Amino acid sequence: MDIAVMEECTKASHEERITFGEVMGRLIEAGVERYHVDLVRGESVYFMPGGQSHRVTYRTVDTRPADAFSADGVLAAVRAIQAGRTKYLTFCRQIMEAGCVGYLVSMQGRRAVYYGRSGETYVEPFPASR
Repeated sequence: MDIAVMEECTKASHEERITFGEVMGRLIEAGVERYHVDLVRGESVYFMPGGQSHRVTYRTVDTRPADAFSADGVLAAVRAIQAGRTKYLTFCRQIMEAGCVGYLVSMQGRRAVYYGRSGETYVEPFPASR
């Protein structure tokens, strides 16, 4: 388990010097199967296929998630960051304003699942890494 890669991906994301695609490439190369981001607690947990995991904490974003979940709001934030119109911390604020409290990224399933306080979800598929 390459803990340094997990910690660097988290740090680089929060310093806005790495893209989602770059994170995915590095984590896949390190053997990470999936990861979970808890926006409220300020932590990411990376999971390996054999059951090992590693938790990385960071300073939380200065936004309280909305009570109501808006899949359309999450989608708008996803499209904005995909188009390069925003960076990671703005993306986090926007999805929190849309009621998102966390998300799970599955490399194997090639999708990100964003969820709200009451379990509402928005699923964003992504293409396989090259």
